[in-house]
Amino acid sequence: EGLTIHTVIADRGYDGDAVLRAIPNPVIPPKKNRKIQREYDEHLYKERHLIERIFLYLKNFRRVATRYDKLASSFLSFVLIAASMLWLK
Repeated sequence: EGLTIHTVIADRGYDGDAVLRAIPNPVIPPKKNRKIQREYDEHLYKERHLIERIFLYLKNFRRVATRYDKLASSFLSFVLIAASMLWLK
């Protein structure tokens, strides 16, 4: 509620007609077997690996990967600590 989505960057697995209609500016490469190949922003899609690397780094923390915390606030606090460590690195 209150969020506006401008662009969604996703992989080929999300190349469905329903998903493409729901997103205002999808950056999703078409599947190889799609009859009509559509255009997408290849330059912006190449930036997707940065987000993937951040999630990979955060999952190196065992506490984040397995979510030992019962409270969402405790989990978020540790994710913020891990993100701070990434930023300081």
